[in-house]
Amino acid sequence: MLDRIHLDPTERVALLVRRLFAKRSIERAVGPDDDLTASGLSSLDLVNLMLSVETEFDIKIPDREMTPTNFRSIARIDALVRALSAQPA
Repeated sequence: MLDRIHLDPTERVALLVRRLFAKRSIERAVGPDDDLTASGLSSLDLVNLMLSVETEFDIKIPDREMTPTNFRSIARIDALVRALSAQPA
């Protein structure tokens, strides 16, 4: 897990994405609204990213929310995390 004390959710999501890029040897800067699949991630990479987000934020992403749209960009993932984190357990 990442350092939760010093990073806000957006930074934590961005770091997860950068780590996945590094693992796939993708050397490309990615902004908050950049399309992650257009930047080089495969559908399998997005599944791995979904699992990483669940672990990092200690949340369960409902099946209905596991869509390419919700994982299209760092900003969309961040919005999803914030929405799910705001819901009562």
